[in-house]
Amino acid sequence: MPADGVQPVTSTSFSVTIRQAGEVSLLDVTGRLTTFESGALRDCISRLLKQGRKKIVLGLSGLQYLDSSGIGELARVYVSVVKQGGEMKVVGLSSRIEEILKITRLYQVLPEFPDEQTALQSFPESRDKSRN
Repeated sequence: MPADGVQPVTSTSFSVTIRQAGEVSLLDVTGRLTTFESGALRDCISRLLKQGRKKIVLGLSGLQYLDSSGIGELARVYVSVVKQGGEMKVVGLSSRIEEILKITRLYQVLPEFPDEQTALQSFPESRDKSRN
């Protein structure tokens, strides 16, 4: 089957690279998530949801900076995924980003995992869908 057709989203200071692990979409976020880049993350998540890819892991180890717009965008994309019956989890939080999520209480909403493998294992297996 051909790739999902999802292209990496890149700006001068922000990029999202998408990989697939079965039914789970792994998004590697790098750079600065600010007012200018938040739309790129939203578009990326929106495209995945339109393709029926509702299991998402955000890898934030490459995220260097997060401002109030970026925080709001993380909350918005999380809500949009959940509203569509999906799940979104985060991995790779630096101590700085983790502190921001704690201060804003997003830490209580976004399920965080120590590594990608643990996050992948936390998704329930889909038994009602078979892809042949």
